[in-house]
Amino acid sequence: MDVFERAERLMGMTDAVWARHASPWSVASRFTVLPLFALAVWSRVWIGWWAVLVVALVCVWAWWNPRAFPPPASTDTWAAKGTFGERVFLNRKTVPIPGHHERWGIALSWASATGVPFVTWGLWALEIWPTLLGILLIMLPKVWFVDRMVWLYEDMKDESEEYRGWMR
Repeated sequence: MDVFERAERLMGMTDAVWARHASPWSVASRFTVLPLFALAVWSRVWIGWWAVLVVALVCVWAWWNPRAFPPPASTDTWAAKGTFGERVFLNRKTVPIPGHHERWGIALSWASATGVPFVTWGLWALEIWPTLLGILLIMLPKVWFVDRMVWLYEDMKDESEEYRGWMR
């Protein structure tokens, strides 16, 4: 099991949850998780140990976000196709995907990881610039990843009846 499959399992992503996560509201609001997490950790300056509760609330938001919005009426959107592509990417061991899509998905995930040390240091030392730089280094490749997943879905939608069935 790879890191992508572990994350999917940790998030409890069932077919019903994926259908709800295809909402543009879900995808857009998902990008609030990292800034809210950073703010929650930083809040230890203002509220002391109560920050642990705020961090826990952000973690609950991260888990609840894909469930928070109803499935979209139409899935012919960038956001929906991005989530569909992510599902295709996660299913790549069962239904192989073109190598360039797999390489880009993995590379962009590693690119996002380059921001983690900056965010970690910035939040530990309460330094704004490493924190903001880390958030930027994590989020920009993530947006690019979602865009690549749209492309992946467009390339793979006719490879499986299941994949075709996600469009409406």
